[in-house]
Amino acid sequence: MATYSAISAGSLSLAFVSTGTRFCVSNRNPKHLLKQSWDFKICFCSTSPAHSKLPPPNEAEKKKKNRRREAKRYDDGDYENGDFVVVNFYKFVFIKDPEEEVAKHLAFVEYRDLNIHGRVYLNEQGINAQYSGPSKDALAYVEWLREDEIFSDILVQISPALNGHAFPKLKLRYKPSLVQLEGGVSHLPLLDPSMRATLLAPSEWRNRLEARQGIDQASDSDLNGDFVLLDVRNGYEWDVGHFNGARRPDVDCFRSTSFGISEQEAVASDPLADLDKEKTDILMYCTGGIRCDVYSTILRQRGFKNLYTLKGGVSHYLENEGPVEWVGNLFVFDSRLSLPPSTYNLEAVSEESATGKISENPFAKCYICSSQVCELRHRNCANLDCNLLFLCCADCVKNLHGCCCLNCTTAPRLRPVLPGHQRYKKWYIYRDSEVQSRLKI
Repeated sequence: MATYSAISAGSLSLAFVSTGTRFCVSNRNPKHLLKQSWDFKICFCSTSPAHSKLPPPNEAEKKKKNRRREAKRYDDGDYENGDFVVVNFYKFVFIKDPEEEVAKHLAFVEYRDLNIHGRVYLNEQGINAQYSGPSKDALAYVEWLREDEIFSDILVQISPALNGHAFPKLKLRYKPSLVQLEGGVSHLPLLDPSMRATLLAPSEWRNRLEARQGIDQASDSDLNGDFVLLDVRNGYEWDVGHFNGARRPDVDCFRSTSFGISEQEAVASDPLADLDKEKTDILMYCTGGIRCDVYSTILRQRGFKNLYTLKGGVSHYLENEGPVEWVGNLFVFDSRLSLPPSTYNLEAVSEESATGKISENPFAKCYICSSQVCELRHRNCANLDCNLLFLCCADCVKNLHGCCCLNCTTAPRLRPVLPGHQRYKKWYIYRDSEVQSRLKI
């Protein structure tokens, strides 16, 4: 039987574990040795109280293996457990040494052995994070982050991930741009709140839209004049859900967004072209808010005065106000792809359904045949070299073997038709499969 004891002298703390004739002087990770001689393993350790609570080396290693095995079982869909969540947050705040900040975050995640997958990016302008994990692990990271004064007031969005991890792995690192935009964003005044748009709480946003809808119904006109509702997302995101009155963005990548800064030949497709920059109210929205914050600084520099954004984005709105003025689902950039409003607020959806306030606008069309699509969820083209993200009716999925067009059905690298809500995996998984050979016949 192993025995465990600790000695503290000044700034040095030693933990002894005896197993038979072997003695170990250990720090937080006993397998890393500074010196080894005969039967002795020696290393120096921190005086942190948390470190003195670590289990013996063999138990710590066993625990880590079990956690990895458990994570893999969730990833493979063996568990039917709704305890997994997706966490989203961002904040623009000055970070003097972002590389050191990244190291701190990585050390915490490793020390606590947190089972989280996703994207956590930091730089001199702040942090942007989207990740998944068991709720205990996912929220532990948030709680630790909020202990830092500069992140104490961060707005966190949480939604369920019923099929385990929504991201393949964890990327926690320094990134020059927190948001991908042509030319980067490091030169933008993101740390100056006066250069960003004014935040509207979900209730204020709803009041604005409802008031404007009443005016338009009375005048029998569309949203125009001194009010513009700007969807600062991509066209395929609009395709599965949007606010009533918002025009479909004519881009498939936020990097290419050019509202208010279009060249002359693109004016017809720009909802901000030829507007009165002094008098027109521009209400901007996106999924979580960060794209609006970034783009509003560009518009501010271009002379637009009355800029407003939806605080916390659509996800925060659906959580607080339900689907009023919203039609369809919400596109998300993880394996779930599309979430109905009930994901965020089931009670509000039920109430609005009972009162008949939820829009039944049949806006979603099949990319291939243009028929109405009932399931508001994208799929990727089965042709790996195309990989187009598109909405498709069940008949076209069957007829074109999951491809977006007839040409793609004869492509050399075809993947199988995915049933239900599955997502494609790496190509090598399908490369030598029987399904591949059947599709070529």
